[in-house]
Formats: sequence, C-alpha cells, structure tokens
Amino acid sequence: MIKVYGIKTCGSVRNALKFFKDHNIEVDFVDFKTTKVDLETVKKWSQKIDINILFNSKGTKYKTMNLKELNLDEQSKKKYLADEPMLFKRPVIEYGDNLIVAWDEEEYNKIFL
Repeated sequence: MIKVYGIKTCGSVRNALKFFKDHNIEVDFVDFKTTKVDLETVKKWSQKIDINILFNSKGTKYKTMNLKELNLDEQSKKKYLADEPMLFKRPVIEYGDNLIVAWDEEEYNKIFL
C-alpha cells in the first residue's frame, strides 16, 4: 500500500493525489493537519532520505516560527518535524521500503508506473 502524507490544500499534494487517481493507483492519505508523525517515524524516515529534504525551510510555517535564526542541527530538525508536521516538505510518500518526498511527475512515472 502506498501511504501519502500531506495536507489537502497543498498544490504538490493535490498533484500527487491526482496522479494516483488518474492512474487508478489506490493510496492511503494521511493528513498532517489531523495526524502528527512521531519522532521515531521521523528518525526512520531520515535514515532513508536526507533530513534537509524532509525539512521544508522555504515554507510559511518555517518563516512564521523564525527558525532560520536558530540554525537548527539534524536532531533539532527531527524534533521540530515531530512537533510541527507543517514543516515537512510535501507530499511524503511511503512506498514499500522507499520514501519519496515532493511532487515530481517524471519520478512518479518511473517509480509507480
């Protein structure tokens, strides 16, 4: 089963969900607004993909929380992601043993089709 994490109002998440729907691929959607990801999951994910790819340092939440001034290290980024899921770059997709982050139609075609 493919598990897609994100928020429904995010353009990248909408593109990903549309891709799966258009190709009749069933996914399980997890809304970051209602479901937090625990620290253990963040640690597991960061072993599969660089924490700097998971951590959205260009988003609104990052800016409103003034996190740039804190110069966060990897451990701090993991903790912030577990506490504030809106800091994830979206979508985050669990597919088998793989973790795919962000919307990239070309990559999706290679991976899922």
